[in-house]
Amino acid sequence: MEPIRYVDALNDKYGAMGFPPYRWSENDDAPWTPLAKPLSDCTVALLVSGGISHCAAAPFDPDARNDHRVDAIDPGEATDQYQIHDSYYDHADADRDLNCIFPVDRLRELADAGEIGAVAKRHWSGFMGRTYNRSKVRDESAPALVEELKADGVDLLVAIPA
Repeated sequence: MEPIRYVDALNDKYGAMGFPPYRWSENDDAPWTPLAKPLSDCTVALLVSGGISHCAAAPFDPDARNDHRVDAIDPGEATDQYQIHDSYYDHADADRDLNCIFPVDRLRELADAGEIGAVAKRHWSGFMGRTYNRSKVRDESAPALVEELKADGVDLLVAIPA
C-alpha cells in the first residue's frame, strides 16, 4: 500500500486556488524542558488541531487558512458531543471514536490509574488550517494559550497534530 501523500495533495489543492506551495517551519533546535515533578503528579492538558468543536459551538471552517481560533474543551464532556470539520485528513475513524485523534477518555483512564496526577480543567482545539502567517502563532496565539495553560496549572501539554 502506498502512503497517502498529504503534503502533495494539499499543495495541489491550494495551488489550484492560487496559493504558493506550503513552506514548512524548520527549527534548528528546540529547548528541552524536563518535567519539574514526576508525571504521576502532573496536570495534563490536550491540544488538537483536527477541527474538533463541541456540537453546540460553531464548527471550524474545513478549508481554513490562517485560522488562529482556539476553543476550550470541557474534558468531562462525552466524546459523542463533538463534531469534526476538517478537510485536510480522513477522519472517518475519529468520527467513530474521537479518541483516535483526541484521546480524552484515555487521559482520564491514566489519571484514574495514577499514571498522571490530574486531567486539566480544560483541553484545547485549534490552530487548524494551513498557517501561512506563522509569526502570529509564535508572537500572539501560542503565548495567549500558554497563559491559559498557566492559569489552569497545567504541567504538561500533549499537542496532537491532525
